[in-house]
Amino acid sequence: MDDYEEQASVASNVGRMPMETSPSRGAVKVGGWRYEDSTRYIGEWNQRGQKHGLGHLQFADGTRYDGQFVEGMSHGLGCLWFADGAKYEGEFMNGWFHGHGIFWRADGMKFEGEFRGGKIWGLGLITYQDFTHGFPRNEGYFQDCRLLRKRRCPEVVQKAQKCALMARSQCDHPY
Repeated sequence: MDDYEEQASVASNVGRMPMETSPSRGAVKVGGWRYEDSTRYIGEWNQRGQKHGLGHLQFADGTRYDGQFVEGMSHGLGCLWFADGAKYEGEFMNGWFHGHGIFWRADGMKFEGEFRGGKIWGLGLITYQDFTHGFPRNEGYFQDCRLLRKRRCPEVVQKAQKCALMARSQCDHPY
């Protein structure tokens, strides 16, 4: 590791419950690293030197990710803040928004629902900056960010809100 605040303390797994779905499983140390492009990471690492567990990744353009990593990729719950003011809170898989979450555009519009491969894909609800949902209501099945079929889906919106809340609560980690 270079001059970035190295906190290379060996992480102890004593007292941790072995959980197969936990991204922290396999984390062996905590430390920081500054990459050549000025991207910085501080958090948990696995034995192969990959980001693994909870961490904070700050990109040179100001974009920031706080959340879970698995073998170097954002995977699990996390929060991503873009340099332009947009943000996403929810589930990630292999570096993409994937699962349930909430995406806010910089102009205040938000989508609460399902994502696939970094795109709005599945059931969800759009809320505009003025807190309306459009007329007719923009709720239903979206594919590749376009509303295809209108359908009420309050259970999916609630799940997205719950995932976003859980992601936000873990983003208050000490890194």
